Amino acid sequence: MSRTRTERLVNLVICLLSTRRFLTAAQIAATVPGYEHDPDDTRDHEAFQRKFERDKAELRELGVPLETGTASVFDTEPGYRIAHREYALPDIPLEPDEAAAVGIAARLWRHAGLAAAASSGLAKLRAAGIDVDPQATLGMEPVVTVDPAFAPLTAAARERRTVTFEYRVPDDDVSTSRRLQPWGVVCWRGRWYVVGHDLDRAATRCFRLSRIVGAVRAVGKPGAYQAPVGVDLISHVARWSGPVERTRRATVLVLPGRGAGLRRLARESHPGPDGDRLVLPYADAESLAGTLVRYGPDVRVLDPPEVREAVIQRLKEIAVRHDEVIAASACPAGEGTL
Repeated sequence: MSRTRTERLVNLVICLLSTRRFLTAAQIAATVPGYEHDPDDTRDHEAFQRKFERDKAELRELGVPLETGTASVFDTEPGYRIAHREYALPDIPLEPDEAAAVGIAARLWRHAGLAAAASSGLAKLRAAGIDVDPQATLGMEPVVTVDPAFAPLTAAARERRTVTFEYRVPDDDVSTSRRLQPWGVVCWRGRWYVVGHDLDRAATRCFRLSRIVGAVRAVGKPGAYQAPVGVDLISHVARWSGPVERTRRATVLVLPGRGAGLRRLARESHPGPDGDRLVLPYADAESLAGTLVRYGPDVRVLDPPEVREAVIQRLKEIAVRHDEVIAASACPAGEGTL
């Protein structure tokens, strides 16, 4: 199934789960991304109807309980909705590590370009005066952060296409060009890595996504290579990265009585009138920044500049994502009413 169709089906499911009333095909076409068409154009409208029929059949084949009915006896056109009771899964016992993996995967969909479209569709439903279940928008909070190279690399690994990109190692300011046949993208110690076959070095290599400079370009045709069967990408990244050595030091100012977790990690603590100065060991500025932003205004970075800038960048990203979610879910007062 193509990515476009997958996104359309996911958005259709979210739309039909978000309201208890039956939605007509016209309402769905005006709400769900991927069904845009001109209803006055006969050929365009027939194409939409064929697409919608295929999608309904696909959902039913997947086991989605799609119901057909009308909202009232006065409605002449049938509508569609998904039965919540039949759609919900029974209780599934998971081990802690399994539950964590499922939670991360559920939230990661936001970065595949789905959440923005889904939020837009729900906003359209509200504007049309249709009650929307706020609990239906699962996984839309910005929890997982990925690098810009994530989407093109995962797409290339899925399509088995070679990619090229510029890569910079920490000890060198000059980036080098790499040609890679990606096998997959994995997360290790809070960082994303791509593992694959380096064509120029004729060996297996992994690259940290945050060190990729500029855009990732796919070259050649899909299906150009086959990834090794049963390869453990995580183990390869773990061997490549080696043990974490926290040889660097960062100084932060913590308000009195706050930041208990940081105090346990600190190598030094110096009390002062405006707070306590803690000296923290770290290996990677971005990883430390991810920890520090959780404490909000209770912690301020004094040194070094690389950690301070990393924290500022993290806070800017959080603010932008928060504004996007609020804008997508907000419906102006009175909109969609007579």
